[in-house]
Amino acid sequence: MAKEKETKKSEKIERIYVIPLREKIRPVPRYKKTPKAVKTIKEFLVRHMKIRDGDLNKIKLDMYLNEQLWMRGIKKTLHKVKVKVVKDGEFVRVYSADLPEKINFKKIRLEKGEAKAKAEAEKKKTLMEKAKQSIQGKPKEDSEKTPEEKIEEKEKEESSKLAQETINKEKAEEMKHTTKPKSPKDAKNAKVGYNQSSRGH
Repeated sequence: MAKEKETKKSEKIERIYVIPLREKIRPVPRYKKTPKAVKTIKEFLVRHMKIRDGDLNKIKLDMYLNEQLWMRGIKKTLHKVKVKVVKDGEFVRVYSADLPEKINFKKIRLEKGEAKAKAEAEKKKTLMEKAKQSIQGKPKEDSEKTPEEKIEEKEKEESSKLAQETINKEKAEEMKHTTKPKSPKDAKNAKVGYNQSSRGH
């Protein structure tokens, strides 16, 4: 018997209700109509979804349903609302069964943005994982190499260093030849140009 009760509690119950609000809202002052509508929805669902302790905090309204109720302000709320109710364990989640176009458009736009953000986050995550693997992969490769391969690598590094040094020496010699003036006249002209520029001419 106990197992049967546990399975019943864990099952999800989904229902659709059209909740009348007009009768409960009518006697309330104008500046409290929408908050009373929210409370009325919760009271209705406590009664119909069989929440024994009558705790209104166990009923959670969806953001878009709340926006639908508050769309016309605090004084002019809806007179009835169609909702989809999902009971999962002891908590009850309430969603709007038919959203207005304005709110539905907003919902779709937010969902697209969230999906895009998730895709970007996953992309960054994969890039970070690849970077970590490449960083972690290098020492493993060094430890797996044989002594012959290590000697070959050292020789390659030394030869590349020597090649780089010769290239640097050649560049330095070329720079020497280009910076020296070709004749004494060129040297004099270079000095004159420098002096004139230093005087502000």
